[in-house]
Amino acid sequence: MADEQSERRRLAGLYRDIFDVDVRGQAIFEDLYRRFASRAKVHTAGGIDAVLKTYQDAAHREVIEYIVTMVNRGNGVNDSPTPEGDDDAT
Repeated sequence: MADEQSERRRLAGLYRDIFDVDVRGQAIFEDLYRRFASRAKVHTAGGIDAVLKTYQDAAHREVIEYIVTMVNRGNGVNDSPTPEGDDDAT
């Protein structure tokens, strides 16, 4: 358990270093956000295709939100819900 917690802290620090500290990582994150999170919306036209597109957009946004959560944790902020599969996160 202690090993899992130290690994989570280590990974959170890596996310912080890459996406928050390094200007190259900041540029990559901004590109990912523009491509996947900022366009996420509920699609209403197109029947089942609209439903599938809505779920696809939600999945894209979930990845961006996970990165933000890990960066926050790397900075000592735990203000987001626990990412799925990471029940004991610090």
